[in-house]
Amino acid sequence: MGKTKIFYVVDDDVDDQQFLIEALSGNDQSILCFTASNGQEAITYLNGAGVSLPDVIFLDLNMPRLNGKQCLAELKRTPSLQHIPIIIYSTTSDKKEILDTMQMGAAYFLTKRSNFKELKVELSSISFLA
Repeated sequence: MGKTKIFYVVDDDVDDQQFLIEALSGNDQSILCFTASNGQEAITYLNGAGVSLPDVIFLDLNMPRLNGKQCLAELKRTPSLQHIPIIIYSTTSDKKEILDTMQMGAAYFLTKRSNFKELKVELSSISFLA
C-alpha cells in the first residue's frame, strides 16, 4: 500500500468541500483530507504545534475573514509552509485573478465544476497529485 497523502481543503462552502473530497478520494483511496472554512482558520491550524503538514492545499478565493489571495500570500511568506503546493479551487474564470494567483505562487488553478466526472478527470491530470 502506498503512502497516505494529506490534502487540506480550505473553502467556506461545505458542499464544495465534500464534492472535491469525493472526487479526490475517487481517484486515490490513499488520500486523507482535512478542511478549514476560511483562510484564518487554515493559517492557525497549519502553524499549530505537532500538525502533520499537508502534501497539497486546495484554496478557495472567496471566503470570509481571510480570503484566498490573502491566505495564499501568508502561506508563501511562512517558511515552514511555503513549499506546499497550493491549488486555487474557485468558481472564477477571470483571467486576471488566475494570473495574479499564479504569480503569487499558486501551483495550479482549478475552476470549480458541477460535473463530478469532469472534476475527477481534471484532478487526475494534475501531475503532482499522483
